[in-house]
Amino acid sequence: MSEIILMSDARVVAVPVQECGEPLVDVRKSLLTDDRKHKDAQGAEVLLRRGVLDRLLTAERLLPPGLRLLFVEGYRPPALQRRYFEEYAAELRALHPDWAADRVRTAASRYVSPREVAPHSAGAAVDLTLVDADGRELDLGTPVNAGPEESDGACYTDAPVGDRARAHREILRTALTAAGLVDYPTEWWHWSYGDRYWALATGAPAALYGPPDPTDVPAASPRTRSRP
Repeated sequence: MSEIILMSDARVVAVPVQECGEPLVDVRKSLLTDDRKHKDAQGAEVLLRRGVLDRLLTAERLLPPGLRLLFVEGYRPPALQRRYFEEYAAELRALHPDWAADRVRTAASRYVSPREVAPHSAGAAVDLTLVDADGRELDLGTPVNAGPEESDGACYTDAPVGDRARAHREILRTALTAAGLVDYPTEWWHWSYGDRYWALATGAPAALYGPPDPTDVPAASPRTRSRP
């Protein structure tokens, strides 16, 4: 997709889901993880679909020597996704009281997906960044999860950023794209596989993952920081 298609776009909503039944798995034994997005009481953010984790491990092997992926957030329960979206939409309404509801919804989807199509709530998306061999985060132009207003648009993957940050974004993009994931172009840190957005971006006939049944979401063990 050369144009920026947002999560609220009707083309994303129209993609069918053919749920493959792949389980959610805990990533902590496989990836370096960070706890900045520990918002769910059950620690569900450390879960991902097995196919997504496998592709992240492939991507990590493709990184230059001395670099690693730092996992920040994966699965997000639908109720939490809805809360994030509503909170951000409320912020936008306060900033732009003249905006119509449709415009608020579209603008909000630059940063938080509507619950009904959210890749995180399908266990298909991951927020991540790069670290060096000592676990220090590399400069990618903005912090992870810096929204459009906070970052003055620098959160967009192709936004103008410094040479060092641009090089690091290209390293991340090269590895993750080669492993089969797609980026959400308004958030350099957000990558997914198997969800509706991935299907639209790649031309797949259907998404592989929809929101799992709550009974299929395993309880993650208490989360401890696994950075070195």
